[in-house]
Amino acid sequence: MANKNKTHSGTKKRFKVTAKGKVKRHHAGAGHLKSKKSPKQRRKLRAAGLVGGKEKKNIKKLLGK
Repeated sequence: MANKNKTHSGTKKRFKVTAKGKVKRHHAGAGHLKSKKSPKQRRKLRAAGLVGGKEKKNIKKLLGK
């Protein structure tokens, strides 16, 4: 019998897999020091980003998907 892999708890908190299998993430730089960023930049940081390429495969493996 094969061992089960545990879900990586750090990854679980930072990423979400959509129904179609895409991986959503938050943008970096939105936490603090916002006064020096333009309103346009802050607005764009609010929207979720997508993970692509090899990283997407690695994240899905850590999440057990």
